[in-house]
Amino acid sequence: MAAERLQKLLSAAGVCSRRRAEELLRAGRVVVNDKPAALGDRADPQLDRICVDGRRIDTAIAPLVLLLNKPAGVVCSCHDPEGRPTVLDLLPPELSRGQGLHPVGRLDLASRGALLLSNSGELTLRLTHPRYGHHKTYRVWLRGRPSAAALARWRAGVPLDGRSTQPVQLQVLDQQGDRCLLELVLHEGRYRQIRRTAELLGHAVLDLQRCAIGDLVLGDLPEGRWRRLDPQEWEPWLAQ
Repeated sequence: MAAERLQKLLSAAGVCSRRRAEELLRAGRVVVNDKPAALGDRADPQLDRICVDGRRIDTAIAPLVLLLNKPAGVVCSCHDPEGRPTVLDLLPPELSRGQGLHPVGRLDLASRGALLLSNSGELTLRLTHPRYGHHKTYRVWLRGRPSAAALARWRAGVPLDGRSTQPVQLQVLDQQGDRCLLELVLHEGRYRQIRRTAELLGHAVLDLQRCAIGDLVLGDLPEGRWRRLDPQEWEPWLAQ
């Protein structure tokens, strides 16, 4: 096998995204054959010993992608310094250790629903970088009933952090007393975007569930459970 750039090898091994690999290289945390590596260096995984933070990287790890129905109160992280349960705690030990699995994107602590876990840095990049424009579908219970004008503002995009959000597909699914159920389709993932937009329009979020990532639907997967995706379910994302 020919030598390739280290950031590509680390991404393919599921260690991290290529961008994150560049940060690790700049920080001197990547070592090849016992010598610190630099950005731009190459290695042959069949001949060279590649380590990150002293741990040897197995570049032969097969791609693995899981769909998890994340419950509220679980952190989208591999480790939480506050000791809260993480998404990896929901997996059996043979998957949560040594497989290089990490969350693809995020759901905040109070949110629930569809979350991908993968050991492929390339897949993570494809699904999280804005230039690929993957859409995600959410169902959101709000306190109160937004006016037609408020819903029109939400659909058109509202200013967050000094720039407008992209247009949102939005429909009202149900109204019960002093609460309202919306379905939203977003093509970007700003920090707490749905909650902040609802607050800007004068409504609190009571419940937020992501029910689909692209065409991959959560379906009847029970909360707190996961399933392994077949390659034909995720390989099209790499071809886009």
